[in-house]
Amino acid sequence: MKIIHHLLLYFCLCAGAWTESRPNFVVFLCDDLGYGDLACYGHPHIKTSNLDRMAREGIRFTDFYSAAPVCSPSRVGLLTGRSPNRAGVYDWIPGNARPRPDAREQVHMRKSEVTIAGLLKRAGYTTCVSGKWHCNAQFNRETQAQPNHAGFDHWFATQNNASPSHANPMNFVRNGENVGRLKGYSCQLVVDEAISWLDNRQQAKDTRPFFLYVAFHEPHEPVASPENLVEQYVDVARNRKEAEYFANVHNIDAAVGKLLKRLDELGESKNTLTIFTSDNGPETLSRYAGAGRSYGTPAPLRGMKLWTTDAGFRVAGIMRWPGTIKPAQVSATPISSLDFLPTFCALAKVSMPDDREFDGINFMSALNGNGLAREKPLLWIYYNAINERRVAMRDGDWKVLAKVDLPKIQNVHDGNIEKVKAAGLSDVQIFKVSEDIGESRDVSVEEPEKANALTNKLGKEYRALRDDSHVWTRAGVRK
Repeated sequence: MKIIHHLLLYFCLCAGAWTESRPNFVVFLCDDLGYGDLACYGHPHIKTSNLDRMAREGIRFTDFYSAAPVCSPSRVGLLTGRSPNRAGVYDWIPGNARPRPDAREQVHMRKSEVTIAGLLKRAGYTTCVSGKWHCNAQFNRETQAQPNHAGFDHWFATQNNASPSHANPMNFVRNGENVGRLKGYSCQLVVDEAISWLDNRQQAKDTRPFFLYVAFHEPHEPVASPENLVEQYVDVARNRKEAEYFANVHNIDAAVGKLLKRLDELGESKNTLTIFTSDNGPETLSRYAGAGRSYGTPAPLRGMKLWTTDAGFRVAGIMRWPGTIKPAQVSATPISSLDFLPTFCALAKVSMPDDREFDGINFMSALNGNGLAREKPLLWIYYNAINERRVAMRDGDWKVLAKVDLPKIQNVHDGNIEKVKAAGLSDVQIFKVSEDIGESRDVSVEEPEKANALTNKLGKEYRALRDDSHVWTRAGVRK
């Protein structure tokens, strides 16, 4: 009888935990969106009425940071709440299985990584990813972890970009099965899949809370935009290609609006924390042959995508949660995508693992105008940055940049780890970015005590992250 009593008690407790009211989470992630590409962030021409509305109904962050200045590590950081270096994802991941001298064919978010989706799924959430994955080299193969291994019940994704462009893509995979050519534009297709998933939940009377990760390909090249939207910008753009870029961002906004509307219709909005952001800053126009439509706006920030100045990873950050977040707020509190995992876990009443280092914190106190006590500064080590100083730190009002005495690399492996460990930092610059958003004035000479303290902190944080970063073993090389 005691055994039966304990079993009944266990099942009652489990049922209570699974049906307890906990919020849903929706994350919209753009690809290469410029800090100034939305109307609510100052763009003079691009129409983003739905995102502007989202900002009016919630909070817009002026100091929101992605986990990296380039796609793959940024996505891994968002999902794990840890610097992507800890996962061994240092740069964008090429999509093939051919052995490379730097072992980049092996790079992926391993099954051992703990993700938002995995933690929430174990706590009774249902989970879906729709859009760009880019967390592995060997997509849809058993040789590496796929979205389902990261905790997603349903996945509709591509390895990297929509191909051949955003228009009528043919490289989507749904739950391991190739979909074939689709008709329409990527951001709309991605949102349609998300809405279909939400509708199927409702039809099945699935009352579990959900995590929905919507990862747009836009406005990353190859850009393709609906003609009716392009025509709205031909008179204000410098040329047709710029008009196509403006229309691309407009199309993202329309897709976001479609999903927000469906959440409202389903009665889910009041119990859903919805976040809109980007994986990194805007691509440099014509940096490579296919980037002829990359007219993203970094201003007023310095740099672009692949830089460790703020334009590389300071991005749009908008959050909406009707009834919980006070509307029409603008906050200068530094927030990071690394903070999603600890915040979602706290709201979902999920314990975080204690067997690994996390780099994000719970940001809930910042959602209604209160401060945020971040003991650990935000740190980026991007060994392949375009600018000279490839190490960066944001600590309160301050931004720190430093050179690392190492040639540019795209991966850390058994062939270069000793050089990585031996490399020191040099030529430190400090900027008070709370007053100097464009990082235009190095004040290290004027503020020697502050510069010394920040230099010491940067060195300590750099060494700690470097020593906890994953090292890959090259194919054919004995361990």
